[in-house]
Amino acid sequence: MSDGLPVPVTITRVVQESPGVRTIFFDQNFSSNPGQFVMVWVVGTDEIPMALSYPNAVTVQRVGEATSALVTMKPGEKIGIRGPFGNGFTIRGKILAIAGGVGTAPLLRIGLEYPDVTFLLGARTASELIFYSVLSSTCDVRIATDDGSAGYHGYVAGLLDEIDLDEYENIVVCGPDPMMRSVLSVLENRDVLEKSQFSMHRYMKCGVGLCGSCCIDPNGLCVCKDGPVFSGEMLLRSELGKYHRNAAGLKEK
Repeated sequence: MSDGLPVPVTITRVVQESPGVRTIFFDQNFSSNPGQFVMVWVVGTDEIPMALSYPNAVTVQRVGEATSALVTMKPGEKIGIRGPFGNGFTIRGKILAIAGGVGTAPLLRIGLEYPDVTFLLGARTASELIFYSVLSSTCDVRIATDDGSAGYHGYVAGLLDEIDLDEYENIVVCGPDPMMRSVLSVLENRDVLEKSQFSMHRYMKCGVGLCGSCCIDPNGLCVCKDGPVFSGEMLLRSELGKYHRNAAGLKEK
C-alpha cells in the first residue's frame, strides 16, 4: 500500500473494452478488497480516483482531461499509483451484482473471485457492454441495454423484476447515479435494502478525507474515507441521483 507518494508503475498492456473504455494493465499488483480505489497520477496532468478492476489494472472511460490522457497511453509509459483507499465491499454468501457501464469495473473481481454470483450487466447499447465474455465464464450474467440491441430492452433495474431477491445475502451495485437511484428505489420497495451496498464515485482531491470535496449531502460522509461503499439505507436520503458537486464544490445535476 502507498498512501503517501505515488508508486511508479509501467504500463504493460492496453485492452479496448468498448469504443470509449480501455483497461490499462501495469507491472505491479496492488493488494486490495473489491470496491477499494487507488489514486492514479497521470504525469503532467492530474491525479484521479479509480477502482482496481484487476490487481494490476484500472479501467478507464474518457470523460475529462486526465482520463483523456490516460486512455491514449501506450505500453512502456509510466503512471503513478497511490493507495488503495476506502472500505470496499463486505462479501458473503450468494451475491447479486448490478452494474451499469464502466461501473462494472469495481464489481468485476466479485464476479471472478466469488463462487455464487448472479451479475446484472447494463449499458446504453450492445457495443458498450464491458467484461461480458470474461464474466460469463465464471457466473450467471444477464444483460440489459437501453436501446434493446442486446438482452433486455430497458434499464438494468428492469431485470430485477425477474429476480427473487430473497435468495441473495448481498446485493452490490455500481454505475451512473440515476441508475443506482433506480435500483435503490426497487430494493426499498421490495424490502431488501438492508442487504445492499453501493459504490459511489465523486470528485476527489486528497483521497484521505482531508479536503472534503467528496462529501455526501446531507450527512457529510466522505466518499474517499467513509466509502466509497455505502449501505443502501445510508444513501436513501442522500443526493444520489439528484445532483453531485464539481471541483469547485458547486451542485451539478
